[in-house]
Amino acid sequence: MLNLFAEAAAAAAAPAPAGSDLLHSGALGYMFDGGIFMWPILLLAIIGTGVVIERFRTLRLIALDAQGLRTQVLDLLYQDRVEEAIALCAQAHGPVPAILAVGIHRYKLLKKLNYDPAKIEEQVVKAMEDYAPHVTAALEKNLPVLSTVASVAPMLGSLGTVVGMVLMFQGITNMKAGENIIKVAAAGIQLKLIVTVWGLMVGIPAYMFFNYFTSVVSQHILEAEETASQLVEALVLRLAPAADAARPATVVAAAAPAGVPALAKKGG
Repeated sequence: MLNLFAEAAAAAAAPAPAGSDLLHSGALGYMFDGGIFMWPILLLAIIGTGVVIERFRTLRLIALDAQGLRTQVLDLLYQDRVEEAIALCAQAHGPVPAILAVGIHRYKLLKKLNYDPAKIEEQVVKAMEDYAPHVTAALEKNLPVLSTVASVAPMLGSLGTVVGMVLMFQGITNMKAGENIIKVAAAGIQLKLIVTVWGLMVGIPAYMFFNYFTSVVSQHILEAEETASQLVEALVLRLAPAADAARPATVVAAAAPAGVPALAKKGG
């Protein structure tokens, strides 16, 4: 393998043929001069750029007024307009409307089946908890790829550095009498420096974008959890009268505080 690296370094240090000045100039010239380690770094750069563009577009689509949507949906639930609440969630994108839609769908189904109010509340909470990992996975899509790019690109640069050092010292030990030590070491030093720089140039932005997207995802997850909590509170308030009506009158009377008439005796 070292022979392969040596050949790559020798090819990079060899004089360029006539008419190849354009090929070995600018960024493309750095690619050829850097050796074989530059190509996987270039591939990682392309992959990382694609992930960044995809995540920016996706997260921008779901950047909506979560508080406003929650307020509208909960108001519709208080008015017993369940179908309109579901339709409103279907029109929006993101984790907040998704969580709301799952909870309301489960509430609608169990209410039609005349489930016990306590059972409805339990099943709604369970439905949202079961759906939460799907929301997290959708928000974190491709972020592990970006994390891999941020980690591997500098490591490839470091590997290029090590190989460059090996080639440099190998050239020095094998040099003949009268040869210029600077000329012998130039190929290894050049390979070392160029690959290191490009590895860092790819890895550092990838790491910064990964941290940024992670913070945005965490914010969306917190909003989804808050939404689930508010939906459960709204459903508890809606189901409370039904629960009280289903309880025996003696139980309601016993549960009432002293001096406060029981709900079952109201109007009696």
